Amino acid sequence: MKKKLQFMTITALLAALVVLLGFTPIGFINVGVIYITFLCVPVIVGALAMGTKCGLILGACMGFVSFYTALRAPSALVAPVMQGGIVYVIFMCFIPRLLVPLVSCGIKHLLAKCNQKFSLALAAAAGSLTNTVLYLGMMIVFYCVIGIENSALLTTVGTIVLTAGLPEAGAAALLSTPIILALKKARLIHD
Repeated sequence: MKKKLQFMTITALLAALVVLLGFTPIGFINVGVIYITFLCVPVIVGALAMGTKCGLILGACMGFVSFYTALRAPSALVAPVMQGGIVYVIFMCFIPRLLVPLVSCGIKHLLAKCNQKFSLALAAAAGSLTNTVLYLGMMIVFYCVIGIENSALLTTVGTIVLTAGLPEAGAAALLSTPIILALKKARLIHD
C-alpha cells in the first residue's frame, strides 16, 4: 500500500511539473523558431526513478501538453503539418513522448553494470534525443507526405536537431542524474 501511494504521489508531482513547464515560459528557452525545452526532464526522471509505467504516464502527459499547444498556438513549423491533418500532429505529439521512457529505461538496463552516474546520464541524454529526433523526424516525413518540399524549411528542421537537440540532451543528463540520485539518497525510490 505504501509503495503504491508513493508511486502515485511521485507520478502526480512529476505530471504537475510537466504541465507547469509546458504551459509557462519556465519550460522553454525560445531562440527564434527554435525552442529548447526541459519538458523531457520530469518524464526521464520518472522513468529512470520509478520505472517504465511512471515514464509512460508522464510521456502521455507531455504528449497532451504538446498537442494542446499545437492546437492552441501552433509554431511556424507545426502549422503546415496541422493543415495537412490533425492525425499527423497527434502522431508527432504522442509517439516520440511515449518512446522517451522506453529508450531511457532500455539504456539504463543495458548499462546496469556500468557506473551509476554514467548510465543515468547516458540514459537521460538518449531519452531526450529520442524525443527531438523522432518529433522533428516525423515532422519532416509529414512535410513530404503533405507535399511540402521547401529545402529551406527542411534545412531549418535539420539544424534544430543540432542546435536544440544536443543542448536539450546535455541538460537532461545534467539535471536528471542528480535528481534521481537525490531521490535514492532520500529513500523515496529503490532500484
